[in-house]
Amino acid sequence: MLHCLSRYGHSRLFMVTFCLLFLFSSAYAEEANTQDEQPVLSLESDIQFLDTLSPLTDSEVSDEVPAAVLSLPPPLEPPPLKSISVMLDWYLSPQHAALVVAQERGLFTAQGFDVELQTPADPTIAIKLLAAGEVDLALTRQPLLHLLAHEAMPITRIATLIETPLNAVIVKGEAQPENITHLSGLHYGYSTREGIDIMLPELVPRSVRQTDAFLSPQSVYFNPVSAFDEGNIDAIADGFFHFLPQQLAANGITTHTVRYHDLGIPRHDGLIIIANSDSLAKQANTWSRFLIALDEASDWIVENPSQAWQLLTDAHPILDNPINADAWQDILRRIALSPAALDTRRYAAFETYLLKEGLIDAELPISRLAVDPHTL
Repeated sequence: MLHCLSRYGHSRLFMVTFCLLFLFSSAYAEEANTQDEQPVLSLESDIQFLDTLSPLTDSEVSDEVPAAVLSLPPPLEPPPLKSISVMLDWYLSPQHAALVVAQERGLFTAQGFDVELQTPADPTIAIKLLAAGEVDLALTRQPLLHLLAHEAMPITRIATLIETPLNAVIVKGEAQPENITHLSGLHYGYSTREGIDIMLPELVPRSVRQTDAFLSPQSVYFNPVSAFDEGNIDAIADGFFHFLPQQLAANGITTHTVRYHDLGIPRHDGLIIIANSDSLAKQANTWSRFLIALDEASDWIVENPSQAWQLLTDAHPILDNPINADAWQDILRRIALSPAALDTRRYAAFETYLLKEGLIDAELPISRLAVDPHTL
């Protein structure tokens, strides 16, 4: 009986499979006939788009395209300028021309700096402010640098603006035949530390200073004109020879000038830029770029002296006076063309001189006194 049921089941399965194959074959044939009835495409045929491929309208484009594609990116802002404060040695004058030109011609800005030139209320505080970190740079003279470095003041020369002394001995009256002997008997005034510590000992020998007739030097506190007018002094040990004789002549006082090299004082830089030695290595790149701007300014001044003078007086009308105008051509000859360049022999010679005169106990290494920031 089981055998009969098995045969009966196989027969039914065969019939079901046959019917399904027949149905699929019929459907396939009907679909093929339908496709054969579709018209052949031609140039005149209408094109129909599927919903998923229909062209977008303008409103749909504007809604779906990211805004960043439709608008330009905002312009890049330049990096902020680094502020640098420079304390002058005294009031602004033509000897500061390289700094003014670099500022006015945008040379500092090109190096990424916003430079502020400050005038000290008291010329003696500029270096103190530098040592305290209140200003970034200061101006002074090479002899004073030596004296203060030996007192452990953290200052180092990084540039030279004027390569020769700007000060000299200014003496009332005409030069005498035996002028050196005559100079030792005068009553002197002074304005600077180096004036009393370095220049006066050369002018007045110790033998004269030990006599009862010797008059102690008088501080004129950067106002020598009044001291001469009032008859308080016969000479000043550290007068600015570009300006003081002309100022005194306008008041009817005749003078003559004695240069320091005639007294045996070594030649030295008349105006230098100093930085705080404690941060010198850290700021080496900054000072190097700062001096690139000064180098370009100095070169432009020498190539265009008339335009440079016009730029100075336009930027600072207070400089436009006959005394400064007369001094301009001589100052031009003294401007350092490569401010960073260091004459190590000059600084070593001044150390040797100070040691010989008993003003220092030992010579400092040149690297403590002065550097070229481009080589750091």
